[in-house]
Amino acid sequence: MILLIKNALVFKGSRFEKSDVLIKRGKIHAIAPVISYDGANHIFDFKDKYFLIPGFVDVHVHLREPGFSYKETIKTGTEAAAASGYTAVCTMPNLNPPPDSPENLKVQTDIIKRDAVIDVFPFASITKGRKGSGTCVDFAALAGSVIGFSDDGNGVQSEDLMRLAMQECAAQGSIISAHCEDDALRNGGYIHDGEYCMKHSHKGISSESEWLQIQRDCTLAEETGCRYHVCHISTKESVDVIRKAKRRGVRVTCETAPHYLTLCDSDLQEDGRFKMNPPLRSEEDRKALIEGVLDGTIDIIATDHAPHSAEEKSLGLEKSQMGIVGLETAFPVLYTKLVRTGIISLEKLVRMMSVLPREIFGIEGGAIEQGAPADLCAIDTEREWTVKPSEFLSKGTATPFEGWKLHGKNILTLLKGEVVYEAI
Repeated sequence: MILLIKNALVFKGSRFEKSDVLIKRGKIHAIAPVISYDGANHIFDFKDKYFLIPGFVDVHVHLREPGFSYKETIKTGTEAAAASGYTAVCTMPNLNPPPDSPENLKVQTDIIKRDAVIDVFPFASITKGRKGSGTCVDFAALAGSVIGFSDDGNGVQSEDLMRLAMQECAAQGSIISAHCEDDALRNGGYIHDGEYCMKHSHKGISSESEWLQIQRDCTLAEETGCRYHVCHISTKESVDVIRKAKRRGVRVTCETAPHYLTLCDSDLQEDGRFKMNPPLRSEEDRKALIEGVLDGTIDIIATDHAPHSAEEKSLGLEKSQMGIVGLETAFPVLYTKLVRTGIISLEKLVRMMSVLPREIFGIEGGAIEQGAPADLCAIDTEREWTVKPSEFLSKGTATPFEGWKLHGKNILTLLKGEVVYEAI
């Protein structure tokens, strides 16, 4: 397949430049102000208004297969991702069987090979059974086949167990991607222990349940030399702990999600589509997360795409399952609420969604240059639309952004030079 893209606004790392891009045999063959080529199978004219960027990478998604295909499948999840401009996703191990051995991992990777429409990189669990306790997996047996190790959904409760996991991961050159939550500090909660919680007689999850475990783990990462990535941070204290650890030279990176940057607990409604873990925190926490984005403490924006059935999300804040979908709203929400408002630049958003995820997790690509893989997406930043979950490609429809009017829409996704989504 030979593709020629004309008159695109091409991401060049620190700026966008108008250029033509020629793609051959899955790679970027040439970039120039004007390219004349008669042998292209297809020519796309971007008319000086569409932005060509490295495909997004989401380092935190739940595709639910094997074990929970009624919530999502590899096929439906990657189709939703491709439509949203993602060319790679990293899947969390909340599965049945959990990927805690090469045999169990193969159940998942066989489905990925058969059904995925974009690149899918699985995490293996840290502990056997992904329990956050007990015994560690055989890291050496799994390291070469996974993007990293995580017990997402559970925090590793024992300091000694996490120390051992970090020592083993460091020996393998692997990364731990940690869901940080101290079960003893959850207090039976299911939303943030804040003003809304008190006013409506709910049970709250303390901020300490997150940031104290991050503090413990940063100390362990400093001790062991392990590469340590923190999932979905949501509190101001978490930002502060990670900022200080980075200044000390700890090999720590972190992510947050679009909902934590654009919503807080005052936005809560008595509806399961506002329930996730960690929960929406206070406005003070949200502002601290924005500061963490601005100063580079927060490296990545990931979605924590976590689909459930309609029935599982219809039981209100107390009884609905934790988790919302995020792939199909991530860029538009962030572009509308952060870029169009002048909080961050489009270039910084692309770095956090496309470039840094690749750099941190060792995924090829991230630059539009000669010889690079043609894993690309094209964004129409002027396209206006309204979030309608009934139109999602994901099986999951629970989103706190339902009804939001947004700007920005992906219109083309290329994986290794092949069109995997087109809506031009």
